[in-house]
Amino acid sequence: MTSRPETEQETAQSAVCAIEEKTEAKAGATRKVFVRTYGCQMNVYDSERMTDVLAPEGYQATDDLEDADLVILNTCHIREKAAEKVYSELGRIRKVKEQRAKSGKDMMVGVAGCVAQAEGEEISRRAPIVDLVVGPQSYHQLPSLLNRARQGAKVVETEFDIDAKFDHLSERAERPVQKRAPAAFLTVQEGCDKFCTFCVVPYTRGAEVSRPVAQIVTEAERMASSGVREVTLLGQNVNAYHGQGPDGATWGLGRLLRRLSEIDGLDRLRYTTSHPRDMDDDLIEAHRDLKSLMPYLHLPVQSGSDKILKSMNRRHTRDDYFRLIDRIRGAVPDIALSGDFIVGFPGETDRDFEDTMDLIRRVGYGSAFSFKYSQRPGTPGATMDDQVPEAVKSARLAELQALVSEQQKAFNASRLGMHCDVLLEKKGRNAGQLVGKSPWLQPVQLDAPENLVGTIQAVEIVQIGSNSLFGRLIEGQDETDFSGAIPAPAAQAG
Repeated sequence: MTSRPETEQETAQSAVCAIEEKTEAKAGATRKVFVRTYGCQMNVYDSERMTDVLAPEGYQATDDLEDADLVILNTCHIREKAAEKVYSELGRIRKVKEQRAKSGKDMMVGVAGCVAQAEGEEISRRAPIVDLVVGPQSYHQLPSLLNRARQGAKVVETEFDIDAKFDHLSERAERPVQKRAPAAFLTVQEGCDKFCTFCVVPYTRGAEVSRPVAQIVTEAERMASSGVREVTLLGQNVNAYHGQGPDGATWGLGRLLRRLSEIDGLDRLRYTTSHPRDMDDDLIEAHRDLKSLMPYLHLPVQSGSDKILKSMNRRHTRDDYFRLIDRIRGAVPDIALSGDFIVGFPGETDRDFEDTMDLIRRVGYGSAFSFKYSQRPGTPGATMDDQVPEAVKSARLAELQALVSEQQKAFNASRLGMHCDVLLEKKGRNAGQLVGKSPWLQPVQLDAPENLVGTIQAVEIVQIGSNSLFGRLIEGQDETDFSGAIPAPAAQAG
């Protein structure tokens, strides 16, 4: 199971949004750290926590690679040729490091994340400029690892010490922070016990481990006090969450969401990514009952063929999935569903692919992520017979994406004329424009004053773009507890 929703291409960004929190940096010892993040939201969260860890050591974030004293590539191993892309990037960084050396400036280079976990010593061997390699469960040790690297050691730390990592996150969550962006990620669970035959996550992130409820609540309260209005709970199998509650009992995700909904100022909750086998009645009822739990669900099925689902070791059938969708829509009729689809898995015939297309037609998605199957070394799928030719995979992917795009456009068009609440998150590209998110996770663009960033406003959807909605503020409102969506009066009359 992959951590999602994940972009089809790798994302690269500098983790700068969390640096406003760094009030404890050592005076007179300021250094710059550049973090490039690839892949899923959990990597974005991890990158922000890396800057947290490094702040007391005097590091401030920069989005200028050439200005960095420390460069960290936080990598993802899900996509094809992920490791080769990292080595290619390291080649570019080597040139920057050499240029800095000519002017007497040092640069340390680290590789973190899932490629670091999978490649380990190979990265140090192939890329001598790398000073340290750190897996996703060990980044809380960055200060001590950097000290070892400065003393000349080639550091490779890929132990699965996830409990220590969560303990460190809990300690950080108790410290005061300054203002943050309106929407944030919060990891509640890591690892995977499902062992889908196409997936490397169990090997790079380890077994399923859930954080205690108290740790999560403390971090969420800290976020809310710093201006966060929406939190997305993250996990490789987030709905398999089974953390220890303050009462000593094991809590599921539904109960955790109910507790988080009580936090003052935390107005919106989301979570990703889910496995169909872990979608229990309590979680579905939370969708029905909680005003703050947004009507959006990412629920990957991967294939619509029972034969392929069995080969993937998904341990559910297409009919299981249909019945689950019926239960979810019975609780939240207007929910936006998202999914993941892999085309061209070994042994997939034209009939198997048609079963997937039939499932998509029957379910109807608001959005979806789709990929050609790629062999991941060390996974069972990589050695299976009947690998599908690349040209066949490409043709099937194009056909599937055309169907999903048609459904997405139809879902977006169904929002036209609606009034809905929008969390305004940032300035848009154009002067006087703000961008936010609808309850269904669609980007919404509208003209509004900048002082409304961070507020939730009632908006009428007046135009539909290919990927975004366009709206106008409904006049005469205060910052309100307006929630959900209703047809606009004109739409009712028409």
